[in-house]
Amino acid sequence: MGSSNANFSLPDDSIFTEAEILKFREETTGTKNVIHFNNAGSGLMPDVVTQAQLDHIKLESEIGGYEASAFRANIIAKFYEEAALLFNCKPVNIAFTASATDSYTRALSSIPFVAGDVILTDCDDFVSNQIQFLSLQKRIGIKIVHINNATIGGVDLTDLKEKLHKYLPKLVAITHIPTNSGLVQPVAQIATIYEEYRDVYPDKTWYILDACQSAGQMKLDVRKLKCDFLSVTCRKFLRGPRGTGALYISDKVLQAGLEPMFIDMRGAEWVSKDKYIQQTDAKRFEDWEFAYSTVIGTTAAIEYCRNIGEEKIWQQVKLLSKLTREKLAAIDRIRVLDRGPEQGGLVTFTVENSDPLLIVSELLKRKINVVPSYRAFGVIDFDEKKVKWAVRASPHYYNSLNEIEILIESIKEIIK
Repeated sequence: MGSSNANFSLPDDSIFTEAEILKFREETTGTKNVIHFNNAGSGLMPDVVTQAQLDHIKLESEIGGYEASAFRANIIAKFYEEAALLFNCKPVNIAFTASATDSYTRALSSIPFVAGDVILTDCDDFVSNQIQFLSLQKRIGIKIVHINNATIGGVDLTDLKEKLHKYLPKLVAITHIPTNSGLVQPVAQIATIYEEYRDVYPDKTWYILDACQSAGQMKLDVRKLKCDFLSVTCRKFLRGPRGTGALYISDKVLQAGLEPMFIDMRGAEWVSKDKYIQQTDAKRFEDWEFAYSTVIGTTAAIEYCRNIGEEKIWQQVKLLSKLTREKLAAIDRIRVLDRGPEQGGLVTFTVENSDPLLIVSELLKRKINVVPSYRAFGVIDFDEKKVKWAVRASPHYYNSLNEIEILIESIKEIIK
């Protein structure tokens, strides 16, 4: 079946014009080959991102890897400037990493936990984060406390406030948009509650916000979010290369001297046999070795996103996702699973008496990309919804209305 720009159509209330969307698609080779509804997994890279990486790899082959990174040092430095503009911070607050999990692990390992410390987290946290908390519980003896969900889904803000003051946690950990749901946590209200709490207990608690799925979907302003760390991947809605991530580290964290458990020669200078001195900026959270082609590709992806406009992207993603949910909900035997006061670009659904691998594989035969999601990816969330699996379809701003229609008709045909 495949995708093309023939029979192209958009919703009547599209944020972008037909000419704009066609331009985005012309600049993205993948849209000619597939109908891509797996942007929450890995977005289709714009051609400029692909070319930026290829150019640097070619240069490495011609003059050497070390020499190529030295030659393009100014371009590499631009990553920190672009990421700082994306998150409204300073370049010195940005570290480049290999993924959102890599970012998160570095942040988590910098917090000086002792036995009895509490991690206060939501019920829709990313699976790898929860596994890391359980590992800390096993190794150190920390305690994990979950914030109750509100009736409509998402963090119960009253419960968050009460548990902050009751437990005085060492860490508050929130996932902005979980990997297994279209839920968008109310992070603006969470920021207000955390800031008020921090005014009373200024040195008691750190706050990590996992923005793995929200970066590239919407504007992220760390000054408004009030987080101490913001962990990000660049391969998803930012449409960057795989193997790339970013970590925002606040001035407060840097001034407190926090550093990753396994700091290396990039993050510190070995000055005597028994002493090292950490870097003053966020680079203390980086490793010495990078795939510099991906740093340059990520820079191009951030520039591309910012030139389009994060707020416009967010409005278009919400529009296309809402349409997808409505059309899926109208199909017999399908149950759309997304809850919450606000919903974003991850559309999840299950089908009565069907199999996720059948649906995904049959769609793939039609050159439509979606992915399965299982209970192990979000135990608390799936148990509350009383399901064992879901299919996740995640549209982006370059998707069209006719692509949604093809997805819907294909699903009807598969499950009939």
